[in-house]
Amino acid sequence: MALLAGALPASAQGLAEAFDRAWANHPQAGTWDDRTAEAQARAEIAAGITPGPPAVSMSTLDDRLGRDRGQRELEVELAVPLWLPGQKSAQGEHARAAIEEVSARRNGLRWQLAGELRQAWWAVAAARNAQALAGRRAASARLLEADVVRRFEAGDLARIDANLARDERIAAEADQLEAAAGVARAETAYRALTGSEPPAALSEEDAAADSAKAYGIHPRLEALEAIARVVRARLAVTEASSRAAPEFAVRVVRERGDFAEPFGNAVGVKLTIPFAAGPLTRQLGAAGRAEVAQAEAELARARVQTRFDEQRARSDLEAAEGQLAMASQRRAITADNLRLAERSFALGESALSALLRMRAQALEAEAFFDRQRIARAAARSRLNQALGVMP
Repeated sequence: MALLAGALPASAQGLAEAFDRAWANHPQAGTWDDRTAEAQARAEIAAGITPGPPAVSMSTLDDRLGRDRGQRELEVELAVPLWLPGQKSAQGEHARAAIEEVSARRNGLRWQLAGELRQAWWAVAAARNAQALAGRRAASARLLEADVVRRFEAGDLARIDANLARDERIAAEADQLEAAAGVARAETAYRALTGSEPPAALSEEDAAADSAKAYGIHPRLEALEAIARVVRARLAVTEASSRAAPEFAVRVVRERGDFAEPFGNAVGVKLTIPFAAGPLTRQLGAAGRAEVAQAEAELARARVQTRFDEQRARSDLEAAEGQLAMASQRRAITADNLRLAERSFALGESALSALLRMRAQALEAEAFFDRQRIARAAARSRLNQALGVMP
């Protein structure tokens, strides 16, 4: 129990530090700055005077391949795209929603990673606890075997008792090897997640207060709400962009008829208004409305799932606390029975099989108590995860 108490100190700093390492080790951790820059660049475009940069075109015309009498024409045109009615405000709203989406999706990814870390954290704790119990069982089995063999050689016990003691020691050592393999697997999964070794002491999280629950800011819901806002804003942009952008151009022409004529200059303007593409607009609008419907359906389903996850996590925590209380009582009873059985066996009043049975019951009760200690701590972490509380 001292070992178990060392595995569950009151401080929760270990899990928070492990989460920082896990996030730094995540392959997507370094991509969010670029995504934020992309969203900010989109906002700058939406804030611009024109929807795109101007364009310059130049052309020349002469008669060198024909009469070659000196006819020359040079033309330079500067064209600027124009916003469609309502398009600029729609683009601005889309850009703002995209910036919020980047932050919300990052928080949602961090929340998912926190759930994976909590699972790996308590898997290591459970595996180490099983290994410690297997070690205690093996050590006790070796002591029992030594005592039984000594008494067998002295003629106090039968050979079958010595064989039973050896079999118990072999079984305990086999369980010890299996438990060590379980620790290795759990620690390997932890290292893959965090890029570091698990700490020697695995801290238990504090229970989140009810006031921490706020479905509107739950990281999962926050990300899905941001995605829904983006697709709605994208649909508004599509509806405001029923045609290509109009274009205003200024033309400067310099020309002459032949060598004897001086160059003349002319300045003109041009306005290009593209026609609306009806089928294309309907296609894009239908696709956008489908995305909006899907995003809103996923958000509604996530709200229900979030409430269900919280209720289930609370029920699991209550059940774990109740089982821990019963496991404590059972452990005390079996420990007392084991002491009585050991005394009876030492006095020659009972057989070795009875002692082994009591010993197995005591070890199983102690293992169950230890597992429930870990299970209660893990259930508390799952409740924090369901509430959206970060480590």
